[in-house]
Amino acid sequence: MFYTSSRIIIVLTSTSWVVASALVVINRPKTTPFSLLALYSSLLVSHSIIFIENHPARRHDSIATILGALAALLAIAIILHMPMRDSDLPDDQISQVFEAPDPRLRSPEDNLTLWQFMTISWMEPLISLGAKRQLNDQDVWQLGYEFQHKRLHDKFRELGGTVLSRVLDANKIDLVLVSFLGLVELLADYSTPVLLQQLLRSMEDVHAPRRAAVVYAVLSLVARLIAGQTAVFSLWYSRRCFERSRGEMIMMLYEKMLMRKVVGLEEDRPETDSELAIGRPPEHPGGTNEKRGQPKQSASMGKVLNLMRGDVYEVAQRFWECSSLTTKPLGLIFSAIFIWRLIGWPCFLGVLTVFVAQALNALIARGLLMWERRRRGATDIKLQLITQFVEAIRHLRWYGWQDTWLRRIMEARQHELNLRVVTSMWSTLIGFTNTFANGMFPVAAFYAYTYLAGQPLRIDIIFPALQLFGMLGSNLRDIPGLITALLNAYVAVGRLEAFMREPNKPESEIMPVAGAQLQLKHASFSWPGARRLVLDDVSVAFPSGLTVVCGKVAAGKTALLQALLGELDMRGGELVRPTEMFGYCAQTPWLQSMSIRENILFSAPYNDSRYKHVIAACALTEDLAALEHGDLSNIGENGVGLSGGQKARVALARALYSQANILLLDDPISALDQRTAETVVQRCFEASFLADRTTVLVTHRTDLCCSLAKQVVEISEGRARLLGPGTSFSSSLSSMQSSNTMTNADHAKDAERELAAVPEKFIEDEYRATGGVRARVYWAYIRAGKLRWWLVLVCVLTLFRLITVGKAWFLKQWGEAYNQPEALTISDPFKRFPSPEANIRPWLIVFFLIAVIQAVIFLVSRCLMLIIIYIAGRQMFKDIMKSVSYATFRFYDVTPVGRLMNRLTSDIGTIDGNISQQFQNVAWLLIEWVSSIVVIASVTPGFLVFSFLLTLGFVLIFLRFLPTSQSLRRLETVSLSPLMSNFGALSDGLATVRAFCAQHRFQNRVITVTDAFQKMDHFYWSLQAWLMYRFDILSASSTFLLTLLALYTGVSPGLTAFVLVAASRFVTSTHSLCRQYGQLQMDFVSVERVVELLHVDQEPPGTVSPPAWWPSFNGDVVFENVTIRYAPHLDPALSSVSFRIKAGSKTAIIGRTGSGKSTLALALLATILPESGRIFIDGIDISTVDTQALRSRVTFLAQEPLLFPGTLRQNLDPLNQHSDPECEAVLSKILDQSRSHNIDTSHGDRRWSLSTQIDTAGRNLSQGQRQLIGLARAVLRKSPVIILDEATASIDLPTALRIQQVLAEEMEASTVITIAHRVEAVRQWGRACEVWGNGNGNGGRGNREGNRGSGNVLQGRDE
Repeated sequence: MFYTSSRIIIVLTSTSWVVASALVVINRPKTTPFSLLALYSSLLVSHSIIFIENHPARRHDSIATILGALAALLAIAIILHMPMRDSDLPDDQISQVFEAPDPRLRSPEDNLTLWQFMTISWMEPLISLGAKRQLNDQDVWQLGYEFQHKRLHDKFRELGGTVLSRVLDANKIDLVLVSFLGLVELLADYSTPVLLQQLLRSMEDVHAPRRAAVVYAVLSLVARLIAGQTAVFSLWYSRRCFERSRGEMIMMLYEKMLMRKVVGLEEDRPETDSELAIGRPPEHPGGTNEKRGQPKQSASMGKVLNLMRGDVYEVAQRFWECSSLTTKPLGLIFSAIFIWRLIGWPCFLGVLTVFVAQALNALIARGLLMWERRRRGATDIKLQLITQFVEAIRHLRWYGWQDTWLRRIMEARQHELNLRVVTSMWSTLIGFTNTFANGMFPVAAFYAYTYLAGQPLRIDIIFPALQLFGMLGSNLRDIPGLITALLNAYVAVGRLEAFMREPNKPESEIMPVAGAQLQLKHASFSWPGARRLVLDDVSVAFPSGLTVVCGKVAAGKTALLQALLGELDMRGGELVRPTEMFGYCAQTPWLQSMSIRENILFSAPYNDSRYKHVIAACALTEDLAALEHGDLSNIGENGVGLSGGQKARVALARALYSQANILLLDDPISALDQRTAETVVQRCFEASFLADRTTVLVTHRTDLCCSLAKQVVEISEGRARLLGPGTSFSSSLSSMQSSNTMTNADHAKDAERELAAVPEKFIEDEYRATGGVRARVYWAYIRAGKLRWWLVLVCVLTLFRLITVGKAWFLKQWGEAYNQPEALTISDPFKRFPSPEANIRPWLIVFFLIAVIQAVIFLVSRCLMLIIIYIAGRQMFKDIMKSVSYATFRFYDVTPVGRLMNRLTSDIGTIDGNISQQFQNVAWLLIEWVSSIVVIASVTPGFLVFSFLLTLGFVLIFLRFLPTSQSLRRLETVSLSPLMSNFGALSDGLATVRAFCAQHRFQNRVITVTDAFQKMDHFYWSLQAWLMYRFDILSASSTFLLTLLALYTGVSPGLTAFVLVAASRFVTSTHSLCRQYGQLQMDFVSVERVVELLHVDQEPPGTVSPPAWWPSFNGDVVFENVTIRYAPHLDPALSSVSFRIKAGSKTAIIGRTGSGKSTLALALLATILPESGRIFIDGIDISTVDTQALRSRVTFLAQEPLLFPGTLRQNLDPLNQHSDPECEAVLSKILDQSRSHNIDTSHGDRRWSLSTQIDTAGRNLSQGQRQLIGLARAVLRKSPVIILDEATASIDLPTALRIQQVLAEEMEASTVITIAHRVEAVRQWGRACEVWGNGNGNGGRGNREGNRGSGNVLQGRDE
């Protein structure tokens, strides 16, 4: 019979050879022929079967079979080395395999042979380079074609439907491939226990030849190799699915940010909705602020960052693990089927425990889902607070408010941690339920098999069953995590869908007409999402030339420009605008972290003559000359390296340089000193420069502009009217001429260079550690989690491992106890146990108790981990926030917000995540590794040598992997910062980007940044695949050798099974220990980055605690030969400045933009200490004073006041140090004096009140209103020393004069130092003291301001 079947196989193989040869001749394949590969593989398998089954006597057939197998093997080798890509296609953009990495070329993945793809050998050049030195961005290839986000985004945006349906549609091929590969890997894994059972049976059968056992060992080896290779393929395709889906969703979020309507806070919302108000805990655990019948506020930047960094990852991770959706449930089914085939119907009693456990888990999961939603909402609130804190840290430090805000953040953090504990407890409950069910499954099955069915539990039943139980238990343990992950992904998808449903900027209401004149026809507008009108029935046309828009504070001037840009909701009428870009200059300048030239060009082509003309018109020539690298100098994040006036002029230059025919300029000259403002107005707004351009200029400095204007539009209470030559207001405008008219001689003197100290490099490159993670980083985390808890955890894990080994030994004894005397004579502790044939109950009871103890220990270990995560997360977050809060101001200058946010969000998220679980896994695997060696060596002492060699092999491979993986991981974390910065910057500059029609350019920029970020992640995981392939090959080979060692040492089947189980544990633990340690190192890169924040330079706190009365109202301010520089390598910002300001005097500091006025003012807050000289306030050197006391007693008011989301009461008095009547009195004196009674003056007759709602950064207020609130703060504090930095620059002059009068009355006893650009605002102040260009100062008399009374004017000059 066998002879006939053998002949049939030979005929079939011969036919297959003929077919294969014909295919080769006909097709002449140039690329890998997968059909031929499958055919030759089947031939190799067929010849191998024939050889194994052949009788030794038929040697001539064996030789032919061997030759056939070798021929098939040779054909397979040839195919494996054929390219997978058509060689006729161009490959000049693809890096060649095994050549040094070139950042200009795509990854070699685009042009590999199948063998190179299977073995990941194409990573060797990167691995070799990483072993020599730390990798940089220039050492890494570009992403492969299949991964580049430009192509992915273009395809993704064409898809319709929900977020989930679009992502599924875009990645469906990968999902199918990964599911199929997961199924193949599952089948290969489940063949192992079946082959183990056959191996043990062949050993128990004395008549079976040893060759049969060897064959089963070989088949086990083949199954493991197939599983390992499939795992590599699965990892590559699942990572492709993950990376592409993540990139697609990131691009989708950014595109949505470019299009969405920014809905602000509704002014009349009740106070209880202000969740982010300083000093108050959030009232809604879920963090939602939606109310029925109210417009939903746009997602905050904190929430957007959480969506990008958290929710997108959560959804994409499920695509990575999509095979688990099929393999885990199928694994449960396969386990149950194999166990049923092994022990029959008794397995169903065990399966019943599984169903009961899953029914309980379904109920638990509902609670988990509810609390997870709340936890994510709390995280949104925390991230929003951190975002505001980081963006406003300078202001908070100036006012001495950082402790209050820090306490607010810690309250939000505590709330988040509390919810994390709750969700973790629900997850732990699911894990305990499954662990207990996992233990009860074999107990129930063996109970039914032995007690009810009366079957003996032999060795060939116990250990294969245990292996299957282990697989089933593994699936059971993974399923709760899978359920939890799916629930989290469900929540994340819902949040993403909600964000994508936010309304977009309305386009349908606007009538774009090519070449049409810009005009409004009876148009009414409201702020996005608001109901009240901000502009009402406005009809105005804007002809070519200059149109000046003026009006009182909050009259609606900025709203007019926003309406022309299409940023407001149109409630009636008509807006006609041409279909072209607008040159827009926002009231608060928005600049990018790049060079001055790049900011001005804004991606437009460089035209030398036009560029120089614009630079001169904006009076930037002198400023650029002062910079070491001129206009190529990087200005830092949002222009941190420039003064306020310089930023305004760069933003103005950007608008002027553009090819836009329409310019919308929102008060760009408010931050300029008088001389510079006159220069800019005369040069920029002259007729020749603005020929054929429609320019709409909003300004309060009408005295400079009206003579050049074609028309003047006054905005009053949301309505517009044209001012003709005969109107009284127009006459008053023309009469308000500056006393500082510039002459040609003045311009000649401007040839002197800008004298402010300017750093060569504002933003420092982000630091990356080299080599492995230092031991002190691990120790910092262990110490944060408390050493005692770690010791308890290690003890618990050791106990768990001892019980696991004891369980295996107990089952081995149980299986061997059959056919023994009734009173066993085997070793302790089972010598008094009866034979299981006589009484099975003691064996079942002990087995049951072991399962219960294991489940309880699991619960204890999870609770211990939860305690450690909670303590470590809370302590480390508290420490780094405190460190950041008291860092030097230089740290804020050189550290971008995105970089800091990356560390405070992403890296802290890693610490909050499973990093403690990684620590636990390493400890567990180390215990398992040691115990496995001890167990096996006690049975087969020769194993010690083998274990040493095996471990050495694992370690050598791992050490080759580790340096490159660390470099790539660090590059990944660093490259995430620019991505977060791009998201953060867009929130402030969205109107500017849309005005310039630059959405496409910004989308492309974020695509480039995402490519840079994702490529580090991609190659890191490709390196993981490289490691996994080699580890799997080594694991499979070592298990095979261990099996042969056990077969040829003559141990019993029971001991063989016990040794094989222990050997499997040893190989797995060695394999996993290296990988887990590598993963631990990778995760600890985040801890390393957090620990780095603990060591940033701290500001000296001061050694002198001043008396409670200091400073008094009678104390002078004295500068004694003060020289200040921002960094040792920079030029002085102030040089040898000496002067005295008498107590109670009112002093003005005037001078050219960038001359060091703000530096002088900030020096009084000790934000930067003098290099030489001393500064005294009321007789005490402020360099020695406690900084918190100094800043809380000296009031500094910046040009752009810091406002918080919350009520006006909370913004006036964040520390709650004053009563409501005091706050209301200030409102009536300052805010109502401005005759601006409303948030939006067209909203009705609603006056300012303490309950008035303020949006984030005062987004629902005009710049002038924000300055009024800042002035009200200063009046409320009534400090002996008050410093005002252009505090009325954005307020119309009549209102500013009235406010100055109020300030003079309210601050009569205070020493007031004012930085002023409009001389009219300080004209009543007299005696002069001059500050020369390089920061040189000298008190004096007789300057152009004259000597009138006791006031002082400190004038910065460039003469």
